[in-house]
Amino acid sequence: MSSHEHPFDRGHRGRRGGPRPRGERIGRPGGWQQKDVPDAGDAEQWFLGRLPDTWYDGAITVEVDREEIVVVGELSVPDSTAATVEGRIARFREDTRGDRMRIADEAEARYGRKVAWGVLVDGETTLFTHLAVPVMTRLRQPERKVLDTLVDAGVARSRADALAWAVRLTGDHIDSWLAELRDAMRTVDDLRAKGPDLD
Repeated sequence: MSSHEHPFDRGHRGRRGGPRPRGERIGRPGGWQQKDVPDAGDAEQWFLGRLPDTWYDGAITVEVDREEIVVVGELSVPDSTAATVEGRIARFREDTRGDRMRIADEAEARYGRKVAWGVLVDGETTLFTHLAVPVMTRLRQPERKVLDTLVDAGVARSRADALAWAVRLTGDHIDSWLAELRDAMRTVDDLRAKGPDLD
């Protein structure tokens, strides 16, 4: 690792608790956000406004969970040979390193989460930074989001319980079921927001 490289700026490539008081509801009240973590509902809009227009050639995606924000932008290449793709990614990574570190610091101060960066080239995602959080094993953001959905919905008390539940669960429709569960949770949050203020 070079002397000016951020300690989290390392390559990763891939394809696209204890007993609770009696009467306490399982899951985190108020939606998927944990109480002591700043709300990141506007993170996508913030990054879209903050990132330089010249960085990416295509769409930008911003994924958020309780620990991490993952920002991935699409880059174009003149041809899809491995050497061309690797060279384009390396150039982007080096040219933007300083600015990415500054923007990540701003976002961490604003949202209380680490920022992971990546690019999408020719249908394949390359992540420069990616946080692995111990949950009985090291899981990356997509897996953590599945566990958090189960906890938020009250299906499990903790990520460990959710992981055990998910391992036992079988069937071909898990993705569509989780999508329906998230939709139902959003509906509950919307109704709660429209309700009377009891404070």
